Amino acid sequence: MKVRWSRLIIGLGAWVTGAALAGIVHAEEFGPAVCGELENAYGPYDYRTEQHRLKIVDKHHFTAEVESLRGGITSHRIGGDISYTLRASPNHHRALHAMARLAIKEKRPKPKGSPHTVDCWFERGMRFSPTDAMVPLTYGIYLSQTGKKDEALKMLKRAESLGERGANFHYNIGLVYVDLRMYDDAVKHAKEAYRMGFNLPGLREKLQRAGKWGGSGAQEDAAAH
Repeated sequence: MKVRWSRLIIGLGAWVTGAALAGIVHAEEFGPAVCGELENAYGPYDYRTEQHRLKIVDKHHFTAEVESLRGGITSHRIGGDISYTLRASPNHHRALHAMARLAIKEKRPKPKGSPHTVDCWFERGMRFSPTDAMVPLTYGIYLSQTGKKDEALKMLKRAESLGERGANFHYNIGLVYVDLRMYDDAVKHAKEAYRMGFNLPGLREKLQRAGKWGGSGAQEDAAAH
C-alpha cells in the first residue's frame, strides 16, 4: 500500500505549466480569516489516527469514483465531495492529493464545487495537524508541478523536518533541486531514492541530460536498475 501511495503522489504529472495557475498566494500567508475555521458538524478527525471515524465519509463522499476524478457522488461537482471529505478530515492525505489533481486537471486554483483554493485546503491541513509530514510533502509536490519551485522546496524541507525520509520524498525533492539547478543536492537525493528502490527513471534522466549523473555510486545504481 505504501508503494502504491508513493506512485499516486508523483502521479500529479506535468499537466499544466506554472503560468496556468499564476497568481496563487502561498498558503502560509493565509489563516482562518481567509481559509475558514476548522470546526465542522462531523469532526474534524485526524486521518492518521481516526480513520475508523472516516469510514462513513469515504463510503458516501470519497469513493473510488471521486478519488479517480471520474464523477461526484452527492454533488454533481467532484470538488464538492472532496471538500466534504476535507472538512471532516483536514489532513486526509488522499483527499488532499485528489483536490490537487483536480485543480491541475481543471487548470483552476479553486476547483469547481470547492469553497476554497487548493492552497487553502493545504493551509487548513497543516493548521489542523502541524506534525503530519504527508501534508507538506503533498503540498510541495503540487507547488512543484505548478511551477512554484522555491515554495515547493520550502514545503518539502518542512516535511523532512517532520521526519519524512521515504523514497518518494527523496525523488520529488531531487526533481525540485534539478529544476533549481542545485545539482549536488539533486544527485544526493536521487541516489538515496534509487537506493531505497524507487523505480521511476525521470529524475535520473534529468540528471543525465544535465551531465550530472556520474560517479561510481550513480553508475552502480544505474547498473542495478
